[in-house]
Amino acid sequence: MTVNETEGVCYAQPTTLPERLKVARDFVASKKYAMPLLVDEMENRADELYAGWPERLYVIDENKTIAYKGGPGPFGYEPDELESWLAARFPDVPPRAATE
Repeated sequence: MTVNETEGVCYAQPTTLPERLKVARDFVASKKYAMPLLVDEMENRADELYAGWPERLYVIDENKTIAYKGGPGPFGYEPDELESWLAARFPDVPPRAATE
């Protein structure tokens, strides 16, 4: 995609775990992503188990269990629903500004 090239996020499909981890690390660094990010191994077991494709939002809680599971995209992909869920789950945490 042209926008990916413009934004500097155009990568060849990773074929090894170190390549996949580099893409994830680059994302975390470039977006200043503060939450823990889990990376599926090359066998894509998490993808197979949790049906993350085409898009799906999950929250893994402090007990390492799925606390929130959004619907599959594109029609079940509801970031606003997740935002409401997070606000209810963590009422003392102020929401991030839309421009952050």
